[in-house]
Amino acid sequence: MRGGGREDEEAGQKLKSMDSGKGMDGGGGSSGDDDSPHPPRPAVKYHGWKAMPFIIGNETFEKLGTLGTSANLLVYLTQVFHMRSVDAATLLNGLNGTTSLAPIVGAFLSDAYLGRYLALAIASVASLIGMFFLTLTAGADSLHPADCGVGEVCEKATSYQLAVLFIAFAFLVIGSAGIRPCSMPFGADQFNPHTESGKRGINSFFNWYYFTFTSAMLVSATVIIYVQSNVNWAIGLGIPTALMFLACVLFFMGTRLYVRVIPEGSPFTTIVQVFAAAFAKRSLKQAKDPKQDLFDPPHTSAIVTKLAHTDQFRCLDKAAMVASQDEVRPGGAAAADPWRLCTVQQVEEVKCLIRIVPVWSTGIIYYVAVVQQSTYVVFSALQSDRRLGSSFHVPAASFTVFAMLAQTLWIPIYDRLLVPRLRKVTGKDEGFTLLQRQGIGIALSTVAMIISAVVEDRRRDIALNQPNIGTTQTGGGISAMSSFWMVPQLMILGLSEAFNLISQIEFYYKEIPEHMRSVAGALAFCNLALGNYLSGFLTTIVHRTTGAGQNWLAQDLNKGRLDLFYWMIAGIGVFNFVYFMICARWYRFKGTRDA
Repeated sequence: MRGGGREDEEAGQKLKSMDSGKGMDGGGGSSGDDDSPHPPRPAVKYHGWKAMPFIIGNETFEKLGTLGTSANLLVYLTQVFHMRSVDAATLLNGLNGTTSLAPIVGAFLSDAYLGRYLALAIASVASLIGMFFLTLTAGADSLHPADCGVGEVCEKATSYQLAVLFIAFAFLVIGSAGIRPCSMPFGADQFNPHTESGKRGINSFFNWYYFTFTSAMLVSATVIIYVQSNVNWAIGLGIPTALMFLACVLFFMGTRLYVRVIPEGSPFTTIVQVFAAAFAKRSLKQAKDPKQDLFDPPHTSAIVTKLAHTDQFRCLDKAAMVASQDEVRPGGAAAADPWRLCTVQQVEEVKCLIRIVPVWSTGIIYYVAVVQQSTYVVFSALQSDRRLGSSFHVPAASFTVFAMLAQTLWIPIYDRLLVPRLRKVTGKDEGFTLLQRQGIGIALSTVAMIISAVVEDRRRDIALNQPNIGTTQTGGGISAMSSFWMVPQLMILGLSEAFNLISQIEFYYKEIPEHMRSVAGALAFCNLALGNYLSGFLTTIVHRTTGAGQNWLAQDLNKGRLDLFYWMIAGIGVFNFVYFMICARWYRFKGTRDA
């Protein structure tokens, strides 16, 4: 291969990709089924940061649209569709959980069949359709219950109205299934991973991607929510729909610049094959010399890095043990039956996934604290003094802006100011290791829940012992305590996300085999999904078990004990931090070797 002095073109030969205008096929893969030399692959031209305006621009407008829609859904469901607060919180937890779990399916389809580009294209259009239907539920009088005043008996939504609402949710879930797991890995695909500048670009991309993400959330939680709450719901939902349309246009405009990695088939098939082969050979004795006794043909994949053999989960090594010569094809380059014999590379890829599971599971409990800012923090804000100045009332859902503000301010400070200094101290390119950053995030989330409990206790005490300043639409008294006392807990929660969420995604991206990177993008959102489900489960259990006496989660928070609910989550967070420390000490980072 002629280098021509160009680092990215030379290394680009190592990545199997499809040039957008040439329809390059996916031959020359990793199967090793024939011994003939593979035809030379055209060099990949990485545009790096040149492609970012389209990718990050699409992500920004998409988040302005979808977050501008979802951030205020709790208020929309209670005030427009007249749902009870507990029902609305449970539905929202379920919806958020489903939209975060759907990326697992999207990641599978992307890695196995569609590729990240096509998955993003389909998902973007689906999100646009979902937001259009949701806007219709606000704009058409026949698609939502009639308005009612304070103290009036409000009519419930009809089955037809709820059906249209759920159709909108369904399209938003489809959009989430493709956008969440693919947008960040697709952006990282645009950098050359085999050059120093490309590696630095990938590291900075994760931080700056999340910076634009939180900036979009910031605008959504202020401007768009204000229009929805104080001007008109139809206009307030119509603006995000228009922004989503712009996101689609911007994404397709950059098509000719994108590097598009061809899917190599389902990565999950390999996982099942390893377990099937290991189970079939469970009676064999462990290999004494892995280098001699395990099937390890030459590594031919242009995408996936060669992994070194490890001594963890040695029972899986049996999948790579050759029980008879009939299991190997003539030439020794491939297995005759991949369900009976796997390569060391396949076994080590499965080990990578297994090693990640304990660390990944800590994120489920972590997100129980995070999701509170979109549910009971909003209810607390509704029953406290939201006045800013003499007449302006801050929308309750806009208080999440302070968590986003903390993230937005912290990310550039960390990336540009702290990381260069931390490199000198720790000797690591990223400053703190990925696991250290995750641990810091978990600890901060627990601190945020403790502060939340103290502030809520104070809010309730003032509401019960001092004159209230008004009544909410659902009949709860509005405490004279300023809502801005909730700002510290939200800022700390936002800071915890800046530490934990970015490092989670980067951790999965780097530790999971390259052909499963869409799965890596989905894992963090799967955590968020299960965290939402767990939060909804805890909400239901607490509501039922305390309902006979003083309901902790009463419709009127002044009659409940939301502070005890927060203390419970803080206690769970302490347990989660200890569990994470154990998992982090046990974890072994992915090792590589030359083929």
